[in-house]
Amino acid sequence: MTQYGDIFTGEKLAAIFPPDKTDRFFEALFGEAEEGSYDISLDYVGAEGDTLGFELKLTQRPGKCLACNLTYGLPQVFSRHPVIDLAGVAEAVAGTVGRKPGSWELGRTREVSKALHVVPLTVVLD
Repeated sequence: MTQYGDIFTGEKLAAIFPPDKTDRFFEALFGEAEEGSYDISLDYVGAEGDTLGFELKLTQRPGKCLACNLTYGLPQVFSRHPVIDLAGVAEAVAGTVGRKPGSWELGRTREVSKALHVVPLTVVLD
């Protein structure tokens, strides 16, 4: 694990990106959280200098379909959505290591399996 691996534990990541954000996101989109086909969580994947790598993990909900056409447009949606609040996530990430965020960026959705897709999130520290 990299220099920040012991800091970005599952517990810390859940505090930065709480599990209830998924339901709030789908309530905002569809009016009901149950309409969502996946759960969103934040995972730390490593660092290189002042650049920290994370993934927004989209895990298929039981009885739902995690279709590619539902997830490939998400970087654009997530980058602007106030419930997801990626600027706030970047600020919390940087604050966790005693820094300020310089910038953040989402990559393209990647299909890991039929039940798991990921959206890379890069946070550059100032």
